[in-house]
Amino acid sequence: MSTQYKLIVTVIALLSFPLLLKLTKKLLEKAIRGKIDLHRKYRAELLLKIILAFVMLCLVLVFWGIELRGLLVLGSSLFAMLGVALFAAWSLLSNLTAFLLMFIQNDCRVGYWVRIVDGANAIEGRIIEMGLMNVLLEHVDGHRVIYPNNLFVTRPVLVLNTEPKPTKAPKIKRIIGPKPRN
Repeated sequence: MSTQYKLIVTVIALLSFPLLLKLTKKLLEKAIRGKIDLHRKYRAELLLKIILAFVMLCLVLVFWGIELRGLLVLGSSLFAMLGVALFAAWSLLSNLTAFLLMFIQNDCRVGYWVRIVDGANAIEGRIIEMGLMNVLLEHVDGHRVIYPNNLFVTRPVLVLNTEPKPTKAPKIKRIIGPKPRN
């Protein structure tokens, strides 16, 4: 095939991407109408965009004569190097898997107040964001806690009915040292 023909097909694929994206968005809207909240709908649309872009890219590359087998080897090698270089591969994969579980499970949503029980400790906060790698909580005192998805899924999570009360700073009864003179 000539290069001009390949360029024309590539341009057609690029121009059809927004149309296919709009079509899949309408199909998603029809499938989930009123069933999930706005945040989960946004994440589903993002996931659809990524999948559609990946499929379109693969189709264009195959059309240009590039074998996907070589790209898969290259991609998996780069992914493995990135995983080893930045963080443990099990942590990355477990956080992504936990994200998919949280996406399907509809018990915790953005805006809910939760208490995560971790042994003798507990973390309370309002869910601000549920991302691919972690859940962002805002404590009642205003502090933000970034909690990994894999721990969020494996630890007991209490969904609170009301906002917890702010923590009070402990009063110091006596400072170590000599007693103050009156």
